[in-house]
Amino acid sequence: SDTERFPAGEYTPQGNGSNGLPDWMAANRSIESKDVVLWHSFGVTHMPRVEDFPVMPCESTGFMLKPDGFFAGNPAIDLPPDNNKASKLAHSPSEKSCCDTTK
Repeated sequence: SDTERFPAGEYTPQGNGSNGLPDWMAANRSIESKDVVLWHSFGVTHMPRVEDFPVMPCESTGFMLKPDGFFAGNPAIDLPPDNNKASKLAHSPSEKSCCDTTK
């Protein structure tokens, strides 16, 4: 919708908290076969360092998209355990330890 442009409402400083994401979510509209919009908002607070003088070399920021609740559980749990034959327990009573310090 053309009126749903800002996640905190059209006039955030003068607003009362309505006309934003909570109201739009309450409409419970389907997103199937629709274009989904993502608002990414971030702020960077620069704490000056001695290394920044006389010119600050760079300030970087970023974001990562990670699904939440995509699966009911971890799909990797059904995988068989990995058996690395080259690995040995550091303190195995049944075989000579790779890390024996009592020699």
